[in-house]
Amino acid sequence: MEPFVYQATPSRVVFGAGRLEALPEEVLRLGARRALVLTTPGHRALGERVAALLGECSAGVYSEAVMHVPVEVAHAARDEAARLGADCYVAVGGGSTIGLGKAIALVSGQPIIAVPTTYAGSEVTPIYGLTEGRLKQTGRDPRVLPRTVLYDPELTLTLPVEISAASGMNAMAHAVEAIYAEDANPIISLMAEASIRALAGALPTVVRRPDDIDARGDALYGAWLAGACLGSVGMAIHHKLCHTLGGTFNLPHAQTHAILLPHTAHYNHAAAPLALARVARALGGERAQDTGPLLFRLNQTLGIATALSAIGMPEDGLDEAATLACANPYYNPRLVEREPIRALLERAWRGESPA
Repeated sequence: MEPFVYQATPSRVVFGAGRLEALPEEVLRLGARRALVLTTPGHRALGERVAALLGECSAGVYSEAVMHVPVEVAHAARDEAARLGADCYVAVGGGSTIGLGKAIALVSGQPIIAVPTTYAGSEVTPIYGLTEGRLKQTGRDPRVLPRTVLYDPELTLTLPVEISAASGMNAMAHAVEAIYAEDANPIISLMAEASIRALAGALPTVVRRPDDIDARGDALYGAWLAGACLGSVGMAIHHKLCHTLGGTFNLPHAQTHAILLPHTAHYNHAAAPLALARVARALGGERAQDTGPLLFRLNQTLGIATALSAIGMPEDGLDEAATLACANPYYNPRLVEREPIRALLERAWRGESPA
């Protein structure tokens, strides 16, 4: 057994259909009295429902969360939270809303309760991101880790199939990179492999039968494991590319992850053969080089766009993206070089299979 370090990221997890009803109890459990509900504009009605459930513990609803957490949105949310006297934040939604909650907690130090309605996985990580001047900067801070995560599969039933699929692949990307992370360890690798297997098994059923609560629950379980992996170990070229494209070109977060994942996995298959063979086995394959094509076919099965061009990436931005991604790169098993990265982006932009 190789030496390793495992650092747990503790959160209280409440999991099960109908568990949204436990939210008031969880707020009181944290010693909070004024919980501000955070949502995107599209989830305002759900936010109002949650605020009504909280009753006297509700400080209101703030529904201005957007992708990639622009700094001006973060500043406005912090000001509104202070004005309302909030001492706790209930982030209801996906990565955009939970990211906004983290941006507030980064300054206030006040607790977050996350109520995911997608499979993003960010609800169990101490990682935050803020976008300023077309550049997305990420960091880690224990203050932004939600204290409690309430997983209720019923809240994902209204999530459109196409968003469910992309969100699930976004979560899977966390698990894939965790297996070949610089600080990978046996515990996280077990969780990552279980996450990939759960998501790969559940997502096709979610697409075929969107009202299948068991499949929704399995996908949420896989996303939880993926997020726990992301919160415990470092990231590599996949996340660097996604942060670059998302922050600089404002591409949709989950779809960007889904499209790039087959290509980034294939980029690393020869440099991390044992790790990516584990990923391949979780997907039903055998060899490390199977991983990229298997992920590409899974995207096709789920009806996810396979081309960056289809989600708004301009062709004349590929050179800039390659340059930015190679500047101050994250750790990666394979050397991060501009020309191979530019070629990877070109294939992803065209929607071609990675191999």
